[in-house]
Amino acid sequence: MTGTIRLWSAISVIGAMALLGACEKKSPAPAPAGGGGTPAASAPGEITIGHYGSLTGAQATFGKSTDNGIKLAVKEVNAAGGVTVAGKKYTIRLVSEDTEGKPEKAGTVVTKLITKDKVVCVLGEVASSVSLQGAPVCQEYGVPMITPSSTNPDVTRVGDMIFRVCFIDPFQGEACAKFARGELKAAKVAVLFDQASAYSVGLKDEFNKAFKAAGGEIVSEQAYTQGASDFNAQLTRIRESTPDAIFIPGYYSDVTNIALQSRKLGMKMPLLGGDGWDSEELGKNAGEAIEGCFYSNHYAPDQPTAEIQAFVSKYKADFGGVPDGLAALGYDGARLLFEAMGRAKSLSGTDLRDAIGQTKGFKGVTGAITLNDHRDAVKNVVMVERRGGQWVFRASIEPK
Repeated sequence: MTGTIRLWSAISVIGAMALLGACEKKSPAPAPAGGGGTPAASAPGEITIGHYGSLTGAQATFGKSTDNGIKLAVKEVNAAGGVTVAGKKYTIRLVSEDTEGKPEKAGTVVTKLITKDKVVCVLGEVASSVSLQGAPVCQEYGVPMITPSSTNPDVTRVGDMIFRVCFIDPFQGEACAKFARGELKAAKVAVLFDQASAYSVGLKDEFNKAFKAAGGEIVSEQAYTQGASDFNAQLTRIRESTPDAIFIPGYYSDVTNIALQSRKLGMKMPLLGGDGWDSEELGKNAGEAIEGCFYSNHYAPDQPTAEIQAFVSKYKADFGGVPDGLAALGYDGARLLFEAMGRAKSLSGTDLRDAIGQTKGFKGVTGAITLNDHRDAVKNVVMVERRGGQWVFRASIEPK
């Protein structure tokens, strides 16, 4: 993601700089609420959790889908009587804040969730570049954060309060490379990536390393910046390298234009991407240009498991449409949090952190989730294919 990071406050910046230099330092006690006004503290018998995401902006479907998944999980747990922590029953209240997909807004909205709304845990963000700005705030205040879908390894390295329920880019990149070599039989691949995105750069690096290790050749590597409208120069250079496939580890908003322009240039090879492609807007706007293409994801809604089909049915009833992977991860992240609350000694940041970190074999819609010593989820990658105007399950790749 791009943009100039604004100062949240002098205290936050100093804390964030210290954390980046020593990620595993102990978190100080939460600071008192500031900014004037009365903090929106939870009512008796109520726990407040927060979500920060791109509810508007270029990647708005990411934030909206995640928010819908979290809302569905909150609705279900409250309907079942809430959560029990150390023998006391609580209902869940959700407060969501919009980052517009801008890293520079993350610190402000996360600080607000913690100091004014008094959340006990933060869910978010989707984009790794945004999570990397929100995570230091959670670490500073000693409030756990669970990102549903930020895959860059650096996110959880911010500190011991930061978790994720998705796989990380080294495995996602390896899975895409394995699929390109084994399933697509590609010997030569070109790469087109967003040079300003931590997600895109990280995924590109991991794919390149794994593809070369598997005996493949990267014949062209071209860069762009998010929001560009003309990709003809990069695509022309890629066409000259005659690749068997093009790997595009970007977000759906850019992939749409890349797909359309590549087909106008007569390029018929399959396009391959990561979970940043996961939006109904890609298929809607790219149309035939994306047919026969593939991307890695966290689940496929057409997988015939009872858990997935029950989730799809409930989501459709509440929000309409088929839930994407971001909705499924938001749902899983919230449900994993509620399950951890039931095992926590208290709602203090450290006790809740310890309970989340002990998660083993949690049965999520996106697969069984076990958190390792780095607070990352160990789970499968699903590959989906655009066929007949729909994204359909193609393969599941397990971690080593």
